[in-house]
Amino acid sequence: MAEAIARDLGHESVSAGTHPPENTGVSENAIEVLNEIGVDISGLIPKSVDSIGLSGFDKIISMGCGVSCPELPIGEDWGLEDPQGKDIETFRQTREEIRDRLNMLSMGKTDA
Repeated sequence: MAEAIARDLGHESVSAGTHPPENTGVSENAIEVLNEIGVDISGLIPKSVDSIGLSGFDKIISMGCGVSCPELPIGEDWGLEDPQGKDIETFRQTREEIRDRLNMLSMGKTDA
């Protein structure tokens, strides 16, 4: 969700996880809640942090979810609840938290 929302806000963005689901697409709940706000998620797939290069980013942000990534130069940890496997309302809450924080970054604020 973070990558799609960031791109919708005009940012160049890549989102990846430490244990993305294999051979699956984006969660149906994620697609639904992003469609609700008019964010296109087509073409996006779950990716592993191991599959992306770490150079060229202005900031690396951890969504939290209890994951530790000592090899990543994480600039911020948002400490968000992982909505995977939860109900649609949890996905909506996570979407809104991501959108609010990305809007704050867009305005140059970093104290989310």
